[in-house]
Amino acid sequence: MILPPHTKYIPDGIRPMKNAFHISNTPELVLGCGEISKLYEMVAPYIGSVLMITGGSAWKGMTFFHGFIEKLKSKSRLAGHLKIAHEPSPEDVDDAIRQYQQKGIGCVVSIGGGSVIDAGKAISAMLQSEGSIVDYLEGVGTRVPTGFKVPFIAVPTTAGTGSEATWNAVITQEGTNGFKKSLRHKNYVPDIALLDPQLTVSCPPEITAASGMDAFTQLVESYLSTRANPFTDALGLDAIGRIYRSIEKAVIESRNLEARFEMAYAAYISGINLANGGLGAVHGFAQPLGSLFGIPHGTVCGTLMGAVNRVTAKKLMDEGMSGSTTFHKYAKIGKLFAGSDAKSEFYYLNFCIDEFERLTSELQLPKLSVYGVTEKDFDAIIASTGLKYHPVKLDEKDLKEILKQRI
Repeated sequence: MILPPHTKYIPDGIRPMKNAFHISNTPELVLGCGEISKLYEMVAPYIGSVLMITGGSAWKGMTFFHGFIEKLKSKSRLAGHLKIAHEPSPEDVDDAIRQYQQKGIGCVVSIGGGSVIDAGKAISAMLQSEGSIVDYLEGVGTRVPTGFKVPFIAVPTTAGTGSEATWNAVITQEGTNGFKKSLRHKNYVPDIALLDPQLTVSCPPEITAASGMDAFTQLVESYLSTRANPFTDALGLDAIGRIYRSIEKAVIESRNLEARFEMAYAAYISGINLANGGLGAVHGFAQPLGSLFGIPHGTVCGTLMGAVNRVTAKKLMDEGMSGSTTFHKYAKIGKLFAGSDAKSEFYYLNFCIDEFERLTSELQLPKLSVYGVTEKDFDAIIASTGLKYHPVKLDEKDLKEILKQRI
């Protein structure tokens, strides 16, 4: 067959998918109890010194950590140890770059929660860039991220943000002119994600709950997202079930390694899915609530998850969207939770929302008023709330109703 120039041949019976999608690169995944013992083997091939980044103090109780540090020192490969005890700010990253950019860093290793991993991700990128990180942040700076970075290994000690699987680092500037913005490039995904469920055992119940609800929210929002695709749907629905079956066990039975394993895996999948499927209104609220009031990200997600989905489901009913994909997906989640499919989809949609709200209550997620949020703040919060991939159009009245439910 001779085709005209620039014509693509498509055999009979094969046509492009109506809704094409793209899946970004993911890290090398190492998952299992005791796998942290392999950390030195992972950094050994990289040329240059190692920059360690941890949280404020949790690392002190990690026996493996001290042995790892001593081994690096014995090989003259430890460049330094930074401690990030909060969501990383532009100043944290810029200070680190000033201190270490000329130290021949060959690998950055973050051991900690999502903030520690975001800090490491940003620092590994900025070690290969010029200027301040502010220059490269979405919606703030004017420079395009280069995509170059120092090799980066992420070792999460919580099961929540999924940052170990994403290619953005969230940077927070608190205060009246504050922001929560991302440094983003597909090449910034960690080279290795090392998940050892044993590292999450010492995580306090309230952090286990909040971080777990963060992952849960990311999975549900990316599953319902207007950008969802068959790949994220398949991974997401399975992981939603894993968190639903495990989160309460992980909170109540801190040493339940089976539950911790399920949570670690599901959190990793939540990172893949948020990167490839997008998020909704809960994470839209997280930006202003985090930057204006300093509310921890996981807490925002956990406390708003039920309310956002209740208002969204009501909107589906009010607008006669019971035949929509979103409606069917809610029902599918409800069937997964119930372990049955003998009742109507209306029943399972409501069961799904009821369970979201039950978990918020059972896990004792604090209300927004605990952090000083009042109705007077609603306009400022809503003005900065994004709804980019939310499956249903929510207006100002809907958003205020959500906030009122969690004041």
